[in-house]
Amino acid sequence: MAQVKSDMYYYDIVRKNIRKYRKEKGFTQQKLLDEADMSIDYLAEIESVKRKKTFSLATLGRIADVLEIDIRDFFNNN
Repeated sequence: MAQVKSDMYYYDIVRKNIRKYRKEKGFTQQKLLDEADMSIDYLAEIESVKRKKTFSLATLGRIADVLEIDIRDFFNNN
């Protein structure tokens, strides 16, 4: 039987990928939040592994749309 991972395991993968794809696209946090209609504090909390901020699928979808990537890419653990 497969071991079930914690919720934070998946959030941490996604938050690292948000930061990775944002930087690959040359977006600052400010540019991403402006286009995704979010606050700077919220985006900083989402990207921070230390703060352990959770976020909705809708928020993740807005970020994927702005970065023009498939939302599934956020779940790659490479």
